[in-house]
Amino acid sequence: MSLFKARDWWSTILGEKEEFDQGCLCVADVDNSGSGQDKVIVGSYKGYLRIFNPHPVKPGDEVQPEDLLLEVQLCEPILQVEVGKFVSGTEGLHLAVLHCRKLCVYAVSGTQGNVEHGNQYQIKLMYEHNLQRTACNMTYGPFGGVKGRDLICIQSMDGMLMLFEQESYAFGRFLPGFLLPGPLAYSSRTDSFITVSSCQQVESYKYQVLAFATDADERHDTEQQKLSSGKRLVVDWVLNIGEQALDISVVSFNQGVSSVFVLGERNFFCLKDNGQIRFMKKLYYSPSCFIPYCSVREGTINTLIANHNKMLNVYQDVTLKWATQLPCIPVSVKVANFQDLKGVIVTLSDDGHLQCSYLGTDPSLFQAPKVDSREINYEEMNAEMKELQKIIREATKTQDILPESEKQRDVTVTAEVSPDLDEESQAIDSEIKAVPSVTVKITIQSRVTAQKPSLAVCVQAPLAVTCDQFVFDDLEPDSSETVVLSVFLKENCSPPELEGTCMVAYNIPTELNPEGIPRVSQCSFSLPLKLVCFPVQPSKAANHKLTIDTNKPPISFVTLFPDFVDPSEGDQTNALGFQFLTGSKTTLLASKTSQRYRIQSEQLEDLWLVTKELIHRLEEHFKKQNCKDFACTFSGSIPLQEYFELIDQHFELRLNAEKYQELLSERAVQFRAIERRLLTRFKDKTPAPLQHLDTLLEGTFREVIALADAAEENQANMFQAFAKLKSATHLVIMLISLWQKLSTDQIAILEATFLPLAEDTQELGWEETVDAAVSFLLRTCLSKSSKEQALTLSSQLSMPKDSSRLKKNITLFCDRLAKGGRLSLSTDSATQQAAVMPGGCATIPESDLEERAVFPGSTAVFAGHGQITKKKPKP
Repeated sequence: MSLFKARDWWSTILGEKEEFDQGCLCVADVDNSGSGQDKVIVGSYKGYLRIFNPHPVKPGDEVQPEDLLLEVQLCEPILQVEVGKFVSGTEGLHLAVLHCRKLCVYAVSGTQGNVEHGNQYQIKLMYEHNLQRTACNMTYGPFGGVKGRDLICIQSMDGMLMLFEQESYAFGRFLPGFLLPGPLAYSSRTDSFITVSSCQQVESYKYQVLAFATDADERHDTEQQKLSSGKRLVVDWVLNIGEQALDISVVSFNQGVSSVFVLGERNFFCLKDNGQIRFMKKLYYSPSCFIPYCSVREGTINTLIANHNKMLNVYQDVTLKWATQLPCIPVSVKVANFQDLKGVIVTLSDDGHLQCSYLGTDPSLFQAPKVDSREINYEEMNAEMKELQKIIREATKTQDILPESEKQRDVTVTAEVSPDLDEESQAIDSEIKAVPSVTVKITIQSRVTAQKPSLAVCVQAPLAVTCDQFVFDDLEPDSSETVVLSVFLKENCSPPELEGTCMVAYNIPTELNPEGIPRVSQCSFSLPLKLVCFPVQPSKAANHKLTIDTNKPPISFVTLFPDFVDPSEGDQTNALGFQFLTGSKTTLLASKTSQRYRIQSEQLEDLWLVTKELIHRLEEHFKKQNCKDFACTFSGSIPLQEYFELIDQHFELRLNAEKYQELLSERAVQFRAIERRLLTRFKDKTPAPLQHLDTLLEGTFREVIALADAAEENQANMFQAFAKLKSATHLVIMLISLWQKLSTDQIAILEATFLPLAEDTQELGWEETVDAAVSFLLRTCLSKSSKEQALTLSSQLSMPKDSSRLKKNITLFCDRLAKGGRLSLSTDSATQQAAVMPGGCATIPESDLEERAVFPGSTAVFAGHGQITKKKPKP
C-alpha cells in the first residue's frame, strides 16, 4: 500500500447506473444549522437530489443510514446545484437546482425527531423560473454590488446569458461570436462575468455593460444590432489561452487581491482581474477537475487538480507540494468542513462514487507471511550452476550477429522480375510517350502466424510503380501471398539506379504479447536496362569518352547483350548503340586488337548505366566460366571538370529556389497588406475612394502566381539536375574504385561520402553534406600531418555561398588518393600503404594545390584539371 494514497474518511456509491458531471456536487451549510458544518449536496442526471451529513465513528467506516439527510427524485435531470442567498427578505442559504428548462430554488429545513430515527429533513419550493432556452450552466453572486443577496446568471446552449434577480427575471443578453457554451464564473471584485469562448479565449463582460446593452429577446444579426436601440455588448478584456477550458474559478481570500483560475486541457492559468497572466503551469497529464483553496502561506494560493490517471495533485501556485492516489476519476472536487475535521476533500466520479478523504501517511499494518524454510541442497545448486555456465559458453562461442531464430526468417519476401517487357505497357501518368513497363512478381511466405502483414514497394524516382502499398489478412503458418505490379519510367530524366526494394512489416504473437511483436523482412530486386533504353545504330561523335581495361580478350556483344543485339548480325559486332527514352544516346565499343572497351556519349551522366551494366555482365560471364582472376581497371583521368559543371548546374538551381522563396514571401506580405487595407475601406461606414488598391491587388496576385509557377518549374529542373548529379557521382565512384582498386569496404566509404542523401532539399542539400564528409576524410584517414587532424569541423550544416570549396576538396581528395592515401575508419595516417598510380592518370600538382589554404574559408575555384586560379574578392 502506498503512503501517498488518499485516506478514505467516508465514502458511498450513489444509486445504480446514474451519471454525474462537474456541476452535480456542492458543499455548504444548506440547512442553516449555524454550526459551520457543511453538508454534501449531490444531483444526478436521473433527477435524484441527495443531501449527506457524513459523520463516521472512525475513518473508513461504512456509511450509516442517518448520514443521508434527504433523497428526493425531481421531475427533470439536474445539471447543477448551488447554495446561496437566493430568496428575498432573508439572508439565509437556499438551494438552487438547475434543470434543462427550469430553475428551482428550495429551502432545506430539518425537524428534530422524537424517536431514535433522528431528525427529519424536507425541502420546500420557494420559487421557480421556466426557461425559454435550454440551459447549460449557471453562476451566482452579488451582481451590481447588491448587499445581502445573490443573483443568478444562467448560460443557455445558444449563448444567451439570462439574469434573475431572485424571484423575477431581469434581462437576457447574447454573447457575441458565440458557437458553443463554455465554463462561466462571476468576479465580485470587478463585477464581471468570465467565460471561455469557442475561440479558445478567456473573455470578461462587465455587469453594467450587460445591463445597458441591446435587449436579447430574440437573436439579432450584427447589422441589425447596429441599427437597434441600446448599446452593443462589448467585451471588457480578452486573453487567448490556445486551448479549451474545463473550468473557471474566481477566488479572493483577502480584500486586496482576487485571482481568476482557468483549467485548460494541458495548462493551468492564474490571471489577474484585468486579464493579465499572474502565472501558468504546464500539465503533463489530462486534468479532469480542480478547485483553489486558501493557503497557509501569505501571498500564495493552493490548488487541487485531479486528472484521468486517478491522481490528485496539490499545488502551491506552480509548485507541486503533494500527490495522492484516488480510487476513481473525479469529475468534481470540493473542500468541506465536517465536525472537528476541517479541509476534507470531497470527490465525485461520473458513475456516482462519492468520497470524503484526507491527506496523510498512515503506515500500512500489512505484514508479509512467513515462508516455510527448507534446507538448501548445495550439490543440486552446483550441478545447476555448471549446466547454466555451459549454456552461456556455447552461446558466446558463435560469432553471428543475429540469433539462431533470425537465420531462418519467420516471413520471407522474394521478388522476381520478368525477363521481358510487358506486351501492353502498364505505365500511369508518365511524362514520356510510349514508355515500356516491366512486371515484378512479389511472393510473401510465412512459416508462422503473421498478424497485420503489409507490403511496401519502393523504387527511386524518376521510376515509379503501379501500386506501392499492399495490406493482407493475417497469414497462417506455411501460407503465402503473391502480388504482381509493374515498374516504369515516370519522369523525363534517366534514373541513377535500376533497383527496387520490397519491405514486409508484420507482427508475431507470443504468449506474453498476444498483439504481436513487430518484425520486418525485406529484399531488393534489379530492373533490366531495356526498361529505360532501346538499341539503335552506334554513333561515332561524342563529347565524353571512357576506356575500361580488362585482363581478358573482349567478348562479343551478342554474348554480353543478347537482348540488345540481333543474333543474325553474327559474332563480329563490336559496336552497340543505346537510345535512352529521355532522348540521349550512348555508344559502346569493343577493341578488336586490345582488351579494352570504350563507352562514349554526349552527356557525362548517360555513361553511368551502360558502364555499370557492361562491368556487371562481364563479371557474370567470367563467373559462369569459373574464371576467378578477371579484373577491370581504369587508367584514364577522372572527368572532374565535367563533373564540376553538373555540380554548378545543380547548385545554381538551388540558389534560384532560395531567391524564388524570398520573392514569394515578399509578394505574399504585400498581398496581405493590400487585402487588409481594402477590407478596412469596405468596412468603413463612410465610403472612401480605393486609390487604385484593387488594381494593385490584382497586379500583386498575378506576380504571386507567376513566381509560384516559376518556383514549381525550377523545382522540376532541380529534380532532374539532382538525378543527373547522382548518375555522374555513381560513375565517378566507380572510376575511382577501378583506378585505385579499392576494396568493398573502401567503396562503401566512398558511397557514404558522395551519396549521403536520397532526396535533395533546401534545408539539407547535397553540396554541404558532401563537403562536410570529404573534409572529414581529408582530416582523418587522408591527412598528411597531425596538424590537419587537430582541425575541427563545424557541427552545423548550412547552404554555402558557392561551390568553390567543395570542388577544391574533391580535387584534393582525388590527389591524396593518387599519392597513396587509403580510405579507412582509422585516423592513423602512418599506417597507410603506398599505392602505385596508373601512368595515364592526370593529377593535380601537389605544390600548387596543398601549399594554399584549402579548408574552411577558401575561395579557390577550378579552371581545369591541372591548375587553380584565385577568385577575385567581392567588393
